[in-house]
Amino acid sequence: MRLISILILFLFSSCGSITRGTTEVLEIKTDPSGAKVETSNNMMCSSTPCGLKMKRNSELNVIISKKGCNTLKVNVTNQVANAGAASMAGNAILGGVIGVGVDAYTGASMELVPNPIDVKLECN
Repeated sequence: MRLISILILFLFSSCGSITRGTTEVLEIKTDPSGAKVETSNNMMCSSTPCGLKMKRNSELNVIISKKGCNTLKVNVTNQVANAGAASMAGNAILGGVIGVGVDAYTGASMELVPNPIDVKLECN
């Protein structure tokens, strides 16, 4: 049993799913503050600044609105994160082929961009 535990630990060493997780907080800041945020994946916050917990491999649109201001739409996508790339390399070097596959499947090696979203609203 101890050998199996060591083998599993070795296979998952540097696994991004374990070290980084599969979610991150998308931060939204506006000037002026107090804007409403809605996303294409049905999440929302009633007043900026705020943060929404998202899967790292998400692709979505963020709609930012405030009475008396122009509504903004921000496209959020993902890319391989520096830490994610290091994790993938660690998996490959240490023989954690399973970890590479898990990270690719779960999106643990990714990060949301842009993050944070920091916008200036045009208000009347």
